[in-house]
Amino acid sequence: MVFLAGPRQVGKTTLSKSLVKRYDYLNWDVDSDRTRILKKEFEKSDLWIFDEIHKFKSWRSYLKGLFDQLGKDQKILVTGSAKLNEMRKGGDSLQGRYHFLRLMPLSVAELQMSSPSDIDTLFRLGGFPEPFFKGSQVSADRWTRGYQERIVRQEVSSLELFQDLARIEVLVERLPDVVGGLLSINSLAEDIQADSKTVLKWIKSLEMLYSIFRVAPFGDPKIKSLKKAQKLYFYDWNTISEDGPRFENFIAVHLLKWIFYLQDTTGRSVDLRYYRDKNDREVDFVIVEKNKPILLVECKYSQGETSRGIRYLKSLFPAARALQVSMSTQKTFVDGSGVEHCSALSFLQELV
Repeated sequence: MVFLAGPRQVGKTTLSKSLVKRYDYLNWDVDSDRTRILKKEFEKSDLWIFDEIHKFKSWRSYLKGLFDQLGKDQKILVTGSAKLNEMRKGGDSLQGRYHFLRLMPLSVAELQMSSPSDIDTLFRLGGFPEPFFKGSQVSADRWTRGYQERIVRQEVSSLELFQDLARIEVLVERLPDVVGGLLSINSLAEDIQADSKTVLKWIKSLEMLYSIFRVAPFGDPKIKSLKKAQKLYFYDWNTISEDGPRFENFIAVHLLKWIFYLQDTTGRSVDLRYYRDKNDREVDFVIVEKNKPILLVECKYSQGETSRGIRYLKSLFPAARALQVSMSTQKTFVDGSGVEHCSALSFLQELV
């Protein structure tokens, strides 16, 4: 089996149906399909596609039974917007019976972009297929607003028995303001007048639904890093209005997509982190492999002097590649500290 997870409306169903000519698509949210799933009434086809079946309480045991009965005779694809790797915890183990893959928003490399105008379009419209291919900023803004409302009203409400959906919507409206900064659960709780434990639970649910993701700090015994505060980003960077934080979010999603690709297809132990110490030296992103930095990335919407944070971290980890990336840059060069200055276009073309 293959489990295909990712944000809502990122293209999982479209991709699934394009894989083979003969398939049986069953969506747990559709009454007639749900009845067929429970009765195990499937069409004879090359591929069975189960969408949102994680909403079925006994979905793990159900899929385990199908797989154990059919073995290699039937291809099965399971898709969902909730994190299937998180949802599978508890109950019967499916270990060894599936491959886990994640589908992410459109990226510079995937779209084979080659000009500044191309990347500017992606930056302005977001990476979700529907708003991007419509090519309209008004349509993209309307889509983003409706998308966040659907996440709360349809997805969060089905995932957890949350009663206060209105305040969750207020939280979602507040979260774009914290992108790029350190995430304070207590401050958010004060802003929306809710208990901090409740706010944390709401954020974890939004994270499970691939609406947002958090980045933990990088720490090493030989450096004085800050306490374990996290940073938060959206999968839909069109949610962010200001160019600076939006650009950082834009790069974050591209890096996360690349990291997911390496994790899911090669098994490499890579993760996305950020760095900040008590002397206010910061690096937006630190990609680590087996807890050692291999790539340092500082985001600057406009080209400028080398950040002292990335210069400092490069001096501690000279083997790591260090880049200061800007949305548009007039020149590409390597400074005396070994930090590469380049455009977002040239850097993101190297990823996936």
